[in-house]
Amino acid sequence: MSDGENLASYPTSSRNQVKRRHDRGFYDHETVHRILDASMMCHVSYVIDGQPYCTPTFFWREGTRLYWHGSSASRMLRNQSSGQRVCLTVAHLDSLVLARCGFNHSADYRAVMAFGTAYLVTDVEEKERAVIAMVDRFFPDRTAGLRQSNTQEIKATSFIAMEIEEASAKIRAKGVADDEEDYELPIYAERIPVRTVLGAPEPCSRLLPGVMRPETLNGYSEGRLLEDALRDAYFLQYPTR
Repeated sequence: MSDGENLASYPTSSRNQVKRRHDRGFYDHETVHRILDASMMCHVSYVIDGQPYCTPTFFWREGTRLYWHGSSASRMLRNQSSGQRVCLTVAHLDSLVLARCGFNHSADYRAVMAFGTAYLVTDVEEKERAVIAMVDRFFPDRTAGLRQSNTQEIKATSFIAMEIEEASAKIRAKGVADDEEDYELPIYAERIPVRTVLGAPEPCSRLLPGVMRPETLNGYSEGRLLEDALRDAYFLQYPTR
């Protein structure tokens, strides 16, 4: 993160301010972006004719702008193309918390809600960059070695972008937190860590002889946390963001 980003925060309003447990709320760019960059899947919420929808999709961040993509025929993209207000969310489950009282059972987590106005990416240069970014953001420099997408494939894919107008992060990272008097009870309690860990790569069975796994994929190695691999990939692709 740059020094400017470390100091910057998103504005707060009744929409994004954490109402309950203010101590868990964060609005600075560094915290919000760190949670976003540790994920490749988000949920985008929007309303069509009074009916709420929530669509899971892959996304990525460029500065304070978020991008996501999908089929040009999808309901989500058709209805977000005309400047619709949306809320994009990301959540990480970090642990299960078993306390001495049912009320105090909980979970450790990191989550972000980002608000803004979605728009369809129609600028030719911006869309060309997005076609590359939707791969290279997660797997740096991979697009250059691939078969290039043809005209029909590009036509069938649309991109939506949203400048983050407001955002908040909410974090719980305290583990077991019982009422003081409950610590004297003979009841077992624990925190169970939850992690998404990469398994061993499984090469395609139809690889041509001599085709080896490129070194650019070394960040996605067995035993690594997915979020660490995603963050490393982000900073390789966007070293100043």
